[in-house]
Amino acid sequence: FLTVLKDVDPRRINRILLRELLIALLTLLVFFALGRQILGLFGISHVALELAGGVILFLLAVRMIFPSEAVSPIGNVPEGEPFIVPLAIPLIAGPSAISVILLMRSREPERWVEWLFAILLAWAATSIIMLSAGRLQKFLSRRGLFAVERLMGLLLTTIAIEMLISGIRMFIEE
Repeated sequence: FLTVLKDVDPRRINRILLRELLIALLTLLVFFALGRQILGLFGISHVALELAGGVILFLLAVRMIFPSEAVSPIGNVPEGEPFIVPLAIPLIAGPSAISVILLMRSREPERWVEWLFAILLAWAATSIIMLSAGRLQKFLSRRGLFAVERLMGLLLTTIAIEMLISGIRMFIEE
């Protein structure tokens, strides 16, 4: 997101980030509250959701580990101040986050209070990290950010493979 905001007036960055974080939270909460209905409306099975989430997460993770200058992991970024795309969606509330929320609610709906708390906690942590990214960038330097991005890519790859294995198990058991 630092790349997306590089041409924005530095005095506006925190305001833009807060707006985008709130839009992302609203998006995640809509999917949290209406996930079953959304799945039913489109006829999406839990197996398909698990597999699709794993594939999307895997592709994002591979791009984090092996970045390409020619291809941005978020696609083409429109000129000027970003609004909703690409910061709120897909960088914060992307397909993988939405898939995880839908899966949590559909697998164990009775734990909705815990899931809601987990979403809010993850959103708060994301907010703190994003709002302090300028300071983190100075502290970690380019090399440090490079290393952290690769490490997170490796972690996401593992989570993606776990989601794929879970989806395959669910498919076989059906």
